[in-house]
Amino acid sequence: MINTNEILETIHMIDQQHLDIRTITMGISLLDCADPDPKSACRKIYEKITRQADRLVATGEAIEREFGIPIVNKRISVTPMALVAGASQCESYVPFAVAMDDAAKATGINFIGGFSALVQKGATPADRKLVASIPEALAITDYVCSSVNVGSTRAGINMDAVAAMGRTIKQAAERTADRGGFGCAKLVVFCNAVEDNPFMAGAFHGVGEPECVINVGVSGPGVVYHALQSVKGASFDVVAETIKKTAFRVTRMGQLVAQEASRRLGVPFGIVDLSLAPTPAIGDSVARILEEMGLAVCGTHGTTAALALLNDAVKKGGVMASSHVGGLSGAFIPVSEDEGMIAAAASGALHLDKLEAMTCVCSVGLDMIAVPGDTSAATISAIIADEAAIGMVNSKTTAVRIIPAPGKVVGDTVEFGGLLGSAPVMPVHPFGSDAFVARGGRIPAPMQSLKN
Repeated sequence: MINTNEILETIHMIDQQHLDIRTITMGISLLDCADPDPKSACRKIYEKITRQADRLVATGEAIEREFGIPIVNKRISVTPMALVAGASQCESYVPFAVAMDDAAKATGINFIGGFSALVQKGATPADRKLVASIPEALAITDYVCSSVNVGSTRAGINMDAVAAMGRTIKQAAERTADRGGFGCAKLVVFCNAVEDNPFMAGAFHGVGEPECVINVGVSGPGVVYHALQSVKGASFDVVAETIKKTAFRVTRMGQLVAQEASRRLGVPFGIVDLSLAPTPAIGDSVARILEEMGLAVCGTHGTTAALALLNDAVKKGGVMASSHVGGLSGAFIPVSEDEGMIAAAASGALHLDKLEAMTCVCSVGLDMIAVPGDTSAATISAIIADEAAIGMVNSKTTAVRIIPAPGKVVGDTVEFGGLLGSAPVMPVHPFGSDAFVARGGRIPAPMQSLKN
């Protein structure tokens, strides 16, 4: 039973503490759009997306007005495009990205994800065509996001794909050099990618998902930060309990919105992703939560332990609030999208190596990291390999969204605007990894993959 105090508390969280629904994401299967004729396939893709999602934005806006809950983004995820386009007789999959982009514009959504390939154990000709199409596809579209899964705990790491993605990221940056390498902000390289992630740029609609589904991503770093201010100096037991209770309330709001959107759209409810997704706004930062626990600045010794506590408490609190928790669900640490992370990186307190250590215990990985424009493709591939290894060995999702900003050097800042914020250009290790990346082949799956 909801009482008056709970209602007033939720209103206060929305009004003063940046609580919001970060996204309602409609997942749409496009498997039935495969066609040997690429023009016919693209037409089917456009028609199905616009038919299924024609009321998505209007429904989200109506829920916002009626419930007073901000819903920042309305998004779409689709079947990994390599699986759909593979039936078509064509050399480039750029037209498929254009069809996705046109559908996004017609429906009025913010982003569409799923220009993706799953190559953790090997690549088909369709997978290779899609990866080769990514730089141009991201350069000429506005709303299309791309992801490639290069490893998993079950399969190991496909190092040929890792090497290819290093080159692809460099090319995507060069194709969008006039926008600070913006194309790379729409491209994620995964290990252990999940099929129901509502967050961009890594969302895609997995083959194990229904024909159409509604997934919701909540967000509330500011709410957690304010809750911890009331327990200053308390033990970590109290800190963990406070975060758990706060995550429960945040997730309940997400559950309400998800079920309401599902009912109004006539589409099954999938999951609530209870991740703490920050923004560049003051008071909406994961880094400031860690500092509220007693760190002088995010990145100093103790940061990884604080993040581990936060991530675990968020999951424990949220899982009690919804019968279907999924996606990534934890704490995100995107440098350019978090005011506190931006400040820590700009001050020199937060380095790439420390961020890598933090990704062992957070929800994703190296996210929205800007590095010098002359960083080599091999170095980027080695960074991806390191993150993939963390995900593979720990049976968790890890990812890399890195921007080798053309013409930028350490100390510069890359401005993306909106939720993507601004990224201080961070130094990379001065020694190369070229021979390591050039070996190719596969890094075998770890012993923990043998669970049957």
